[in-house]
Amino acid sequence: MNVGSYIFSQVVDYIPRYQFDKLVAKYHGNRHSKGLTCYNQLLHLLFGQITGCGSLRDICLCLEAHKPILYHLGFRNTVTQPSLSRANENRDYRIYEGLGTYLIGIVRPLYSKTAIPEINVDNVLYALDSTTISTSIKLATWALGKYSKGGVKMHTLLDLRGSIPANIHITHGRWHDSNELDVIEPEPYAFYMMDKAYVDFDALFRFHLAGAYWVTRPKENMKYEILGYRELSDTDRNAGVTGDFTIRLTTKSIALYPEPIRAVCVYDEEAGEEIVFITNNFNISAAEVACL
Repeated sequence: MNVGSYIFSQVVDYIPRYQFDKLVAKYHGNRHSKGLTCYNQLLHLLFGQITGCGSLRDICLCLEAHKPILYHLGFRNTVTQPSLSRANENRDYRIYEGLGTYLIGIVRPLYSKTAIPEINVDNVLYALDSTTISTSIKLATWALGKYSKGGVKMHTLLDLRGSIPANIHITHGRWHDSNELDVIEPEPYAFYMMDKAYVDFDALFRFHLAGAYWVTRPKENMKYEILGYRELSDTDRNAGVTGDFTIRLTTKSIALYPEPIRAVCVYDEEAGEEIVFITNNFNISAAEVACL
């Protein structure tokens, strides 16, 4: 017979109840609450995430099927799907956003010294990307996507040391990725890796002035002139680097980014093509730029 705690109960033990209750009181989360408190709502959503439930109805049915052990899982009572849906619609999201931010603030320092394979850079490393989630335009009228369909974008700034999200920003589907750079506050000496969809030289120059480093790929229509060439080491050549150049933007782009930029060319054997990376960092080796 099992005499220990259930795994789900062990997981929720890590939730800082004092901090969570402070957030609930701050945003009046339990006002007019009868059977579904904010904490109980959080447990329902966590259970659905951990067990892979596909809908609110799945969560409620699954918990109802385990009714004899709900107390030991941490639940005081279960609710119906309409009640859980109304709570998700009406409760202040800042309660759960604040809890997530607090937990991230605890976890990130624990992994700040974690080594990343093939990366010798000691700076903070961020990866920025987005994913589009389809939704019903009737249920979420604000979530306009492409081709008159509903969709939301989740922009994630991921700390690569521990793969912990440092920031998550949810927008409508038509929000262009490059606009996300205007929302992020650059951290000095940190590296920001992103794909070419985020190339906005006005925003990238703001990162440069703040002392942050960025690595991305240029768009096909980028106009530039070559100012110089850097000698490649044996390590660079072994990593597939074919060129390390100092360039400067031309035409109208030079007004947005007047400083020189570094361009590193790498041959990708798997794809059979040459890939170009651009960055504002001139200190690390070309091989390290390619690895980032």
